[in-house]
Amino acid sequence: MDWKETKVLVTGAGGFIGSHLTETLVKKGATVRALVRYNSRNNWANIESLSAESKSKLEVVSGDVHDPFFIDSAVQGVDVIFHLASLIAIPYSYVAPQPYVETNIIGTLNVLQAARRHSIKKMVHTSTSEAYGTALYAPIDEKHPLQGQSPYSATKIGADKLAESFFRSFGLPVATIRPFNTFGPRQSARAVIPAIISQALMRDRIELGSLSPVRDMTYVSDTVNGFIRIAEVPETVGEVINIGRGSGVTIGELADRVLSLLEMKKPIVAAEERVRPQHSEVFKLICDNSKAKQLLDWEPQVSLDDGLRAVIEWVRGNQNAFKSDIYNV
Repeated sequence: MDWKETKVLVTGAGGFIGSHLTETLVKKGATVRALVRYNSRNNWANIESLSAESKSKLEVVSGDVHDPFFIDSAVQGVDVIFHLASLIAIPYSYVAPQPYVETNIIGTLNVLQAARRHSIKKMVHTSTSEAYGTALYAPIDEKHPLQGQSPYSATKIGADKLAESFFRSFGLPVATIRPFNTFGPRQSARAVIPAIISQALMRDRIELGSLSPVRDMTYVSDTVNGFIRIAEVPETVGEVINIGRGSGVTIGELADRVLSLLEMKKPIVAAEERVRPQHSEVFKLICDNSKAKQLLDWEPQVSLDDGLRAVIEWVRGNQNAFKSDIYNV
């Protein structure tokens, strides 16, 4: 695929991964339409972090995936869609599940319908490793059963199945990327690594949820490369592809690692308000990335420690963005 000849729509471009993907596509020379959620402040969220040069090359449109008419106009004239727009905070999905259905399922349906109507060349739909639930076996390959252990993951499973149905029913050239736990600069304070780092820098102790769950932490540039390769490779149409490092670390070990890199010693405690409901917690997520290696020639390039160092520097430079004494649901 010649990105310099490709018109791209990124939904959720103002998000953590979306902003990094948008930035990479601009650097590759693609013509990028970046969809950010409308707000009256005309704030483009993480797109604001891009260089002035990168922003000058973007077409930023403000709107909402809930509106099928707006999405239809946003898709018009593009070749490739990267669909990342979704609600992702798991704890908030316990409090307010309905907007997760409206955004993650109905919003995805609107994008799929528009993609079909305008005969786009490729759509990359974004899933999540949370769709697998607690591992029945590890590492987890793409054949692992899907388990809705939170309203969030249930809506992502629904969206994934809609994408699959549009491929099977209408021949829509859609592929699904299933990233494991992505981390890096610009990630919100509700995510575990920024939460650990901001508390380590600003508080006398680190408060987390359960410390025993295992996560496969993948640096954002590696995840973005996965998106790019899935779009580029024709054989990914109709496929679901895991993107993850292939190794696990417990949340407690992750906190210890951050403290070691900071050369600090602080207590790490499991705060009751942060612990997921018993049957909702996903205890083990480790990626089997063999399909990505074989089909995409993709492998992770950034080590966990190097990635953590990058996030530490980013949090240090953006401490005013973190309310480390408040639990971000």
